[in-house]
Amino acid sequence: MKSKIWQLTSTLLGSFLLLVLAGGCSGGSEKEINAGVFKVGLLSPGPVNGQGWTQIAYEALLKIEKELGAQISYVEVEQSPALFERAFRDYASQGYQMVLGHGFEFQDAALTVAKDFPNTYFFISSSKIREGNVIGVDSDSSEAFYLMGVVAALMGKAAGLVGGVEIPPITNAFIGFTNGVRSIDPDFPISTTYLGSWTDAAAAKEAAFSMIAEGADFIIPDADAAGSGVYQALNETGPGYWSFGIYNDYTSQAPNNMIGNYFNDYGQGLVNLARMVKDGNFDIQTNVEFGLKDEDVIWVKFVEGRVPVDVQESVETARQGIIDSKINTLSPIR
Repeated sequence: MKSKIWQLTSTLLGSFLLLVLAGGCSGGSEKEINAGVFKVGLLSPGPVNGQGWTQIAYEALLKIEKELGAQISYVEVEQSPALFERAFRDYASQGYQMVLGHGFEFQDAALTVAKDFPNTYFFISSSKIREGNVIGVDSDSSEAFYLMGVVAALMGKAAGLVGGVEIPPITNAFIGFTNGVRSIDPDFPISTTYLGSWTDAAAAKEAAFSMIAEGADFIIPDADAAGSGVYQALNETGPGYWSFGIYNDYTSQAPNNMIGNYFNDYGQGLVNLARMVKDGNFDIQTNVEFGLKDEDVIWVKFVEGRVPVDVQESVETARQGIIDSKINTLSPIR
């Protein structure tokens, strides 16, 4: 049986309409069809084929369907709390065991609905809540950035950090980097610039050139699409100036300057959560925070031949310390 994929639309009056099923079913009542079926729903804040954030969740949903045999459904929801609640309630009333609201904006609606549906897990991306069956899901980039800081302090002279917008996920990542640096060299110079934009690659490029002029030889972006400007600046400057790819492999953008890449497969993390729910062994008592302990979700991989063995050993010691909770990447190094 093909999975049902629903799409939510609404009129200006806030009407709620479920469109045509994407996959047909042959015979049987709805009760018979759904009996014993693992069902997972997604509330997306935008088009699921729009690349970036929304597509991450949609591709995870497809993977859940393929790997776990789940019946999946998604809705693209306008920014309306009333519609959020109706979508959550619709899924839960149909017996969906897991529903993901892919953004912090879905948290309040989930809290309102969840108390009426104790057998449904409501997961909320970019949230740190854990209240009953409403569970926040987030990634801790400070851990990976801490490892980058260790590398920079051991191999470089000074570092520059280029952020998109000054929000907690970015500032926490930069705190992690700074603490990684300070664990090696308390006096290592670090400068930070926020662009106020996720798309202004020209501003990121200018910021990187300015940092290089001031002596930085490690420039790390965390600025979404704008980060490409940092890689352009390094590529034009030439060898001896380093960076890391952020969230994916960006080696091709600065092949002579990329020392490694930080991977964050948030979608795989969602698949892992779905597997726990399906198997009936989801017993996490706090919000979900993906980190280096989740080796198939978050990891750092060096470009071959660019990081000396002794530096790699120091990074591995730090990584294990983080996993074992001996290192808190957000606590200031004194």
